[in-house]
Amino acid sequence: GMVPWHVVSGMNGAIMVLPREGLHDGKGKALTYDKIYYVGEQDFYVPRDENGKYKKYEAPGDAYEDTVKVMRTLTPTHVVFNGAVGALTGDKAMTAAVGEEVLIVHSQANRDTRPHLIGGHGDYVWATGKFNTPPDVDQETWFIPGGAAGAAFYTFQQP
Repeated sequence: GMVPWHVVSGMNGAIMVLPREGLHDGKGKALTYDKIYYVGEQDFYVPRDENGKYKKYEAPGDAYEDTVKVMRTLTPTHVVFNGAVGALTGDKAMTAAVGEEVLIVHSQANRDTRPHLIGGHGDYVWATGKFNTPPDVDQETWFIPGGAAGAAFYTFQQP
């Protein structure tokens, strides 16, 4: 159908509804953050020709049948963050000053994913976005099932 075709063509995202009363550490302490970053992890399934080169089409709908064939392999040809190569690097990098408290929301429409906080640990992690349950604590890597969005609260120890 059209929904899976849109999803594997990068047309997906997430809306995470945060609790009206704010985030808590699981023991009642309120957690406030200075900024929120969103990381949307997307799979693309781009058809190739008989020589292994990516195909081009006159119109997006012309790719439908070939794209469905690639989708059925369950092997993406590209995986990117926020829709493009380099979307989170260089001058687009997610930055924070030492001591800043940041909420990082991460989603993946199709496959399971494991965000990994290099150089730190998520102070509080809601891997499946369930804010009514106590968060996991001190997670360097956490598991987000495909089709879900998770959030991690982190106090930056280095820039």
